[in-house]
Amino acid sequence: MRDPGPPLRPGRRSFLALTGVSTAAFVLGIEAPAFADITATVPADPFGLGVASGDPTPDGVVLWTRLAPDPLAPDGHGGMPRRPVPVHWQVATDERFRNVVRSGVAIASPELAHSVHPEVRGLEPGREYFYRFRAGSEISPVGRTRTAPAPHTMPSELRFAFASCQAWYHGYYTAYEHMVAEDPDLIFFLGDYIYEYAINSSNLWREGVTLPSEHNAMVETLEQFRLRYGLFKSDPLLQAAHATAPWIVTTDDHEVENNYAGDVSSVGIPPEHFLRRRAVGYRAFYEHMPLRSVHRPSGPDLPLYRRLHYGRLAQFDVLDTRQFRDPLPCGEVTGNCPEREDPKRTMLGYEQEAWLYDGLAASDAVWNVLAQSIVMARIDRDLGPGETFSNEQWDGYPAARDRLFAAFRRHQIHNPVVLTGDIHRSVAANLKEDWLDPDSRTVGVELVCTSIASNGDGADTDSYEPIWLGQPHVELYHARRGYVSCRMTPTELTADFRALPYIQRPGAPISTVARFVTEAGNPGLQREG
Repeated sequence: MRDPGPPLRPGRRSFLALTGVSTAAFVLGIEAPAFADITATVPADPFGLGVASGDPTPDGVVLWTRLAPDPLAPDGHGGMPRRPVPVHWQVATDERFRNVVRSGVAIASPELAHSVHPEVRGLEPGREYFYRFRAGSEISPVGRTRTAPAPHTMPSELRFAFASCQAWYHGYYTAYEHMVAEDPDLIFFLGDYIYEYAINSSNLWREGVTLPSEHNAMVETLEQFRLRYGLFKSDPLLQAAHATAPWIVTTDDHEVENNYAGDVSSVGIPPEHFLRRRAVGYRAFYEHMPLRSVHRPSGPDLPLYRRLHYGRLAQFDVLDTRQFRDPLPCGEVTGNCPEREDPKRTMLGYEQEAWLYDGLAASDAVWNVLAQSIVMARIDRDLGPGETFSNEQWDGYPAARDRLFAAFRRHQIHNPVVLTGDIHRSVAANLKEDWLDPDSRTVGVELVCTSIASNGDGADTDSYEPIWLGQPHVELYHARRGYVSCRMTPTELTADFRALPYIQRPGAPISTVARFVTEAGNPGLQREG
């Protein structure tokens, strides 16, 4: 990787002054000390943003809630007083909490928008649990979660769904209602949980709603980010999805700014100012996600990439394709240029790359799944003899993609599967050893989910279909909203691409527009039906 010199970063004191959050606040949001005052009064109905769990291990999960009786309070504090509040939590084996197996107290502080992230340990592997919170005399809705199977066991199946891109203002979250009905074991969210754009009459397509003027502003400050999460997370269908299964989340770009790359703003904000925006964006992301303390932000840095296991059935490597990437080469959509072909260019950063390759080399899982945000398959956007690529995607970093595929070969990785979001379209593609030779070896498959709401109703097809289906390795292109529902067993992975006919008004039915099966030991997509 080229050495551009040290990044233009504000000093540590400057960032601490900006973020105003102490290590103690993070720690107390996980577990209060035994001597803490655990009595308090709180405003009525403080659980306005619901509950969530995430990142399951064989013996535990992380829980989440944020006290916000008024999620749309313009100051971003959710209607809470500016003082710490103890939050009690319980985990039980039954929904009525007759058998409570773990409990504790965390401190919801104004420093972290009164969010808490208790990390529960000592649970049994591979089983269902229920959890809830209490603040003062107020009790939260009940959430359901599930621990991962014990290491070295081989589960008979795993059912999971994955989604991305939920611009609240573009439509209703009806997809989540159908996802909840499928009762998945896990839910992956692959980026663009919020959008930073001003919301006004030009983009408020969700029928029957209006918003006050404070939402008609580009999101830049911590208070604005908190308000935007409050708006999106106030949706009852999103809350129901969080409460039905543990989530595994990563970011894309709109959690901070459209199309940013590492320390580089896409709209020319000087690096020292952009890093301040990234710092508050990452902090708000942590405040609103079921993430463990090891993933808490430090100024503009968010240690998000991580590895989870589902027994010996699956290894999930959750990637960060934004924070460490090189800047876009020679424009967003271009043909070949010397910078794009630079063999040192990186999408993940060399540290994350090394972590990924080492983890893949050590994997004994049947399925090795990369959960990430950006399309990996090569997509030539020139329908003629030339070549044009979106440098926002892995096509802008071909050397990094080549290194990944070389690691697949070198370590003889079993059954690579890439889960992707970002493009607001459903796509299924074979990942090829030689993109220009359709008969070359297939090294894995890529499943791309469409958006939950971004870009409104969409259509069965659109003007981009000839480009995508013009690639011999692309097996599906569909432009409605929805998600992907998967069933994984030791012998095959089945992916149902689920879509809705409309979302700008509520109540849409859902259908499966395509089903693909990939056999273990036989990389490639087989379409059913």
